[in-house]
Amino acid sequence: MGLRKRWAGWNTRTRAMAVGSLALVLALFLPVAGVLAYVYLNDENLPDINSFIEFQLPTTGLILDSEGEVLIEVAREYRRQVEYDDLPQILRQAILAAEDRDFFSHGGVAYGSFPRVVERSVASSVGTWWTGDETFRLRFPQGGSTITQQLVRGFFLEDRIRDEDGDTLLSRGVGAWSLSKLLGVPTANKLLRKLEEVRLALWLEREMEKRYGSREVAKEEILARYASLIYMGNGRYGFAAASEYYFGRSLSSYTASDAGYAALLAGIGKSPHFYSPVPGNPGPLRRRNEILQLMAGNGYIFTDLAARASAQPIRVAGRSPIKTEAPGAVDAVLAEIRILGGDEFGVEDLFQGRISVRSTVDRRLQIIVNEALETGLALYEDRHPEARGVVQGSIVVLGNGDAGILAIAGGRRVFQGVQNSYSDFNRATESIRQPGSAWKPIVYLAAFRSGLGLDSTVCDAPTPVRDGPDTKWISNYDGEFHGAMAARQALAESRNTVAVNVAREAGMDQVRNVARELGVTSPVAPYISSALGASGVRLVELAGAYRAIASGVRATPHAINRITDASGAVVYRASGPTGRIRADGLSEIQEGLRGVVRIPGGTAQSLNRGDFPIPIMGKTGTTNESRDALFVGSTYGPSGITVAVRIGFDDNRSLGPRETGGQVALPIFREIMLRTYAAGLVGPVPAFPLEMETGIDAYRAGEREPVTPPTPAAVALARAFGRDPFAS
Repeated sequence: MGLRKRWAGWNTRTRAMAVGSLALVLALFLPVAGVLAYVYLNDENLPDINSFIEFQLPTTGLILDSEGEVLIEVAREYRRQVEYDDLPQILRQAILAAEDRDFFSHGGVAYGSFPRVVERSVASSVGTWWTGDETFRLRFPQGGSTITQQLVRGFFLEDRIRDEDGDTLLSRGVGAWSLSKLLGVPTANKLLRKLEEVRLALWLEREMEKRYGSREVAKEEILARYASLIYMGNGRYGFAAASEYYFGRSLSSYTASDAGYAALLAGIGKSPHFYSPVPGNPGPLRRRNEILQLMAGNGYIFTDLAARASAQPIRVAGRSPIKTEAPGAVDAVLAEIRILGGDEFGVEDLFQGRISVRSTVDRRLQIIVNEALETGLALYEDRHPEARGVVQGSIVVLGNGDAGILAIAGGRRVFQGVQNSYSDFNRATESIRQPGSAWKPIVYLAAFRSGLGLDSTVCDAPTPVRDGPDTKWISNYDGEFHGAMAARQALAESRNTVAVNVAREAGMDQVRNVARELGVTSPVAPYISSALGASGVRLVELAGAYRAIASGVRATPHAINRITDASGAVVYRASGPTGRIRADGLSEIQEGLRGVVRIPGGTAQSLNRGDFPIPIMGKTGTTNESRDALFVGSTYGPSGITVAVRIGFDDNRSLGPRETGGQVALPIFREIMLRTYAAGLVGPVPAFPLEMETGIDAYRAGEREPVTPPTPAAVALARAFGRDPFAS
């Protein structure tokens, strides 16, 4: 009987039932057919496979010390990219057991898991809605995706996943619109994203097989990328970074006996929040043991090994809250990158692992600096217990020849109960404070260039200075005045009155010019009070000025030696010295600063003893009311080093009576110099020129008396007093 005759023989009810059945079949078949066509036949809007092949993920940026030792790892994402061969077999087995045991046999999607996933999704979603959630949302259970799907989700669909819970439909078309009306926008977004995940997983496996020529190699490449991409908690991405962070071990150290560690790592990816290894937490322990049983069930390991590993407690590596021993150096490096980079590189390139920095810092010397600062502050706190944990300090160590920062401390390790970090305030490079008497060598160099000699006669007597409508009288720290003396003696004893007079003689414009020549960039006020260090400078600038005096070399303090890109190519290299300091007056100020140590009465004469065999030149500094205590000193010449130390409170309170640069800062300087040269970190101790040492010897022996007449400023001062201040 033909279809037409059969249709004619049916009554109206039978005809209606037939039409309804056909419509139901079409209603069920067409969406399924559409889904299958989309997943298997649609090749539109596919991502760029080349970006996946290249797989240039953000990695960890390194700042290395001068010897290539790691000072710090910086990153937005702490990651180690690995190749398939970098993954030890025991870890591969743990990953497959935990995530996708049929990974090497399926084509990107495990169809056998679909019924279980659908059942659990519906049960979870309906159950949540039934118990009071007013909005029905589809919930996909964990564990239903293959490794390829997880990789697709993390590499290609991350942005979509982030936005899928919003009220905006992320897919176009009538089907997507109809689905959103039926299930709601978030649920439609999630379901359509899951379909896209399946489509891309199948596409990716096909493309990888084409690129690498075999399914096995393609699978190995996919697994390696998964092992580099997956988030493992605590800012770590990939199994290599996670192993280093949690266990202090590289993947290359794993053997078959490390099944417990491998299972712990493999278990984290399911939920880093719940399964990151924490001693005493039952979640990671339970997850590890489940994976060990799966590994044994799959034949990867023997059951007795699984049992032994399951009985072991979780042990994680100790992690110090201090990420680097050189936070001040790291801060200096980051600041330098901001200045140097321009369009070529920047701080973000470092945090993304696109560049690495070889710094000028010596990690061994940095440790010495850190410890010396803590020791010096502890000595001060013993005298002032109320300042414990609050008094601050900063230190800069420069190489004389090129001004490379060999070590830098921007503050103490723990300040007000908080560990020092590279993001904290760096007092060595950012704090602008008065240098006090540590500024006087710049004044004397200007004076030497204006005709003053080391043995010129100067006058130490009360000195008037105009301060607005009033007259201020300059005095000395000890409250005494010694009358006529040689300029070198006045410098050694740090006589304030003489510094003011020789600054007047040279002119403040000349003083400011000398400061700029020596590398001081902070503005120096043109007032005579600047001769006594009233204008604020950064400690690194002051260290740079002393370094220039000691070496005669122009150079800018810097913390970066060179920068390389991901391929190892050098994209920046420090330029080194930029010229020489003017020679006139240079040997005089060098001998004068050497005299601060060697001449009786010098403020650093404590460094002229047998227990300190290092010949240095330097100067103490103490600001008004002892708010800051400084010592800056150098060994001689381009092969020497310069160390600058400053101690004070952040709120600028006084350090206390008699707390001078010689009392507070000089002992720290002393320890740094002794330990640095004893360890041979900067080469042999350079000697001062013989003529300088013999010149000081002759002065100390009384063979040299002031031979020049009083300066005009000294004569004017004598007339102002109506007496002869040079009379014996």
